[in-house]
Amino acid sequence: MTMAQSVQPQMRENASLQTQDGRDLIDIIDRLRSHGISRFVDLPQIVVCGDQSSGKSSVLEAISGVAFPAKDTLCTRFATELILRRNLEVDVKISILPDPSRPQAEKTKLENFTHAPETFDLSQVFNDANVAMGLDVNGKVFSADILRIEISGPSQPHLTMVDLPGLFLAGNKDQTAKDAELVKALVLDYMKRPRSIILAVVSAKSDFALQQVTQHSRNLDPHGIRTLGLITKPDTLDEGSDSERFYIELARNNDVKFSLGWHVLRNRGYATRHVSIQERDSAESEFLSSGLWKTLQPSQLGIASLRIRLSNVLKDQILHQLPCLISDVEKGVETCQTKLSKLRESRTTISEQRRYLLKISGEVTGLLNAAIDGIYTDAFFSSENHPEFYRRRLRAVVQNKLIQFADEMQSKGHAKIINEGTGPHATDSRNITRSDFIEQTKVLMRTSRGRELVGTYHPDIVGELFRLQCGPWKSLILDHSERIFESAYSIVGLTLQHVTDEETSRDLLREIIVPHMDKLKTNLITKIEEIMDPHLLNHPITYNHYLTENVQKIQAQRQRRRLEKQLNAFFEKSSISMSKANYTSEMASLLDALVASEPNMENYSASIAIDTMTAYYKVTNDHFLTILKLDPD
Repeated sequence: MTMAQSVQPQMRENASLQTQDGRDLIDIIDRLRSHGISRFVDLPQIVVCGDQSSGKSSVLEAISGVAFPAKDTLCTRFATELILRRNLEVDVKISILPDPSRPQAEKTKLENFTHAPETFDLSQVFNDANVAMGLDVNGKVFSADILRIEISGPSQPHLTMVDLPGLFLAGNKDQTAKDAELVKALVLDYMKRPRSIILAVVSAKSDFALQQVTQHSRNLDPHGIRTLGLITKPDTLDEGSDSERFYIELARNNDVKFSLGWHVLRNRGYATRHVSIQERDSAESEFLSSGLWKTLQPSQLGIASLRIRLSNVLKDQILHQLPCLISDVEKGVETCQTKLSKLRESRTTISEQRRYLLKISGEVTGLLNAAIDGIYTDAFFSSENHPEFYRRRLRAVVQNKLIQFADEMQSKGHAKIINEGTGPHATDSRNITRSDFIEQTKVLMRTSRGRELVGTYHPDIVGELFRLQCGPWKSLILDHSERIFESAYSIVGLTLQHVTDEETSRDLLREIIVPHMDKLKTNLITKIEEIMDPHLLNHPITYNHYLTENVQKIQAQRQRRRLEKQLNAFFEKSSISMSKANYTSEMASLLDALVASEPNMENYSASIAIDTMTAYYKVTNDHFLTILKLDPD
C-alpha cells in the first residue's frame, strides 16, 4: 500500500553516504526477501535484539526518522521488518508476511492486509496489525507473523533491519511466562541464523548483568564476529559513577568484546518524546561531546555515524556471504524447478485429474516392477550418492533381508541349544547339557504315558518337544515380515515422491496406498499363521527320507564322539609299558566299552525322542524356509 507523498517522516539534511554498488547489493537481497526467499535461504540482515524497554524502538525511530510506538510496559509484539531505501520520492508500504504454519485462509487474509491512514502514524499501523494477527484474542499476546514496513525517501539510508520483541523473564497480567518463552524462541531463531548481524541493544539504565541479550549473543556468536553492541540511555548514568565507567569500558570493547565493537546512542526520553528529529540529534551531539563520552571514537557515537556503520556492516556481510548465498539460491531454484516439474500440467477438471493419475500410475508401476525385478537401469536407481540409493533397489534389499532371516532362524530359531558335554559352553541362557535335557524329557514322558511299552515313548512326545524347541519361530517370522513391509512402504513412498509433487504423494499414500498395504500386511500375517499352525498345533508328520537319515547322523556323531573318547583313553594307557596280561585285560575292557548299551530304559527312550525331535526340527525348518520363499519373487 503506497501512502501519499504528502505523508512524510521527519527528514535529516545529512543522508548517509553509500556507493551505488553498495545500495544495489542491499536492493538485490531485499528483492529476494520480498519474494519470500528468506523462508528457504538464510539472507543477510540486521536483527535488532534487546530486553524490553531497552530502547530498541527509539533506535529504529532515530535511524528512520519515523516515530515508532513504544510503551513502558508492553513493547513490540511481533517481528517487524524495516526496509529503508534512499529515493527522491517519499513512499511508504505496509504489509504482513504470515506465519507459514497458519491455515491457508488466515494466510490469505494477512497477505491482503492494507493500511491507508490519512496521516503517517505507525501507532495506528501497529494497532491494526495487532487486530489482523489476532493479538489480544484468546489470550494471544505475541505473534510469529512479520509486519513489513518499507520507507523510501531522500534522507533514508539503504538499510534493512528486523525489530524483534523485547526479551523478558517474569510474567504479569499482560505477559505470561509462556509468552516469555515464545518471545525467547522467536528472538533466538533470528539470532542463530549465521548470516544475521546481531544489533544487541543494551540499556545503561538497567543492570548489565540482568540483561539477557548479550548472553544470548555470546552463546550464539561465541567469537563475536557478527555482533554489534549498542548502548542506549547513557544520560541516565550519574556522571563519575562506577556504572558510567563500566559502560565507558564496555563501549571501548574492553569488557564484553565484539569484533564489530560497540556504539552509543542518546535517544529521546519520555519527557522529550515530542521533540523534532533535529532537536533530538542536537541534544545527542551535545551530550556525547561532554564528559567521559567524548573520549570515545567519533565513529562509535551518535545516530549519524550509526546509520553509516550499519549500512557498511550490512554491505560487508552481504559481500562476505555472497558466494555461499548464490550457491544456496541456485540449489533452492533447482529444488523448486524439480518440484515444479512434478506438478506438470494443470489439473482443474475431473478428466484432467484422472488423466494425470493414470499417467503417474503407469510411471510408478514401471519403477516398482523394475525395483522388484532388480533391473536398475533407470536414473531413479543409479544415483549412488543419493541417501535413498540403497532403499530404492527393492530386490537387493529384500534379498539381503531374507539371507539375514535365514541366518536368524538357524542361530535363534531353537529354544534350546543341546550340549553333549557336562556343562554349558557359553553364557547363552538357551544352553542345556544333553543329560539335563534328557531329565526334562523323562519328566514329560512320565506325564504323557499311554499304551507304549516301557523303554519306548508316546508318539506325542516328539511333537511336544518340537513345539517347545520352535517357540521363537513366530516372533522371528513376524519381525522379518515387518522389515519386509517397511521396505515395501519405503519404495512406494520414494517412487511417488520421484514422479509427483509432495502434496499429491502424501495424499495418495494416506488415502489409497497405505490403507491397501495395511490390508495386505494383515492378510500376510494371517497366511503366516495358517502356514505355522499345522506345525505347531498338529502332531508331527513328514514323508521326507531325510528324517531317518538325520536321526542316524545325529546318533552316529554322538557314537563317534564316545568311541573317540574311549580310544584316546585306551591308547594313553597302552603307551605306558604294561605286561601282556594287563594289556589283554585292558583290551577286553575297551571292547566292553565300545559295545556298551544304555541300561536305563527311560534314559534310552528319552534320548531317542530327543534325536528324533532334533532331526524333525531340521527337516521342518528347511521346509518352512522354503514355504516362506527364500526368493523375493
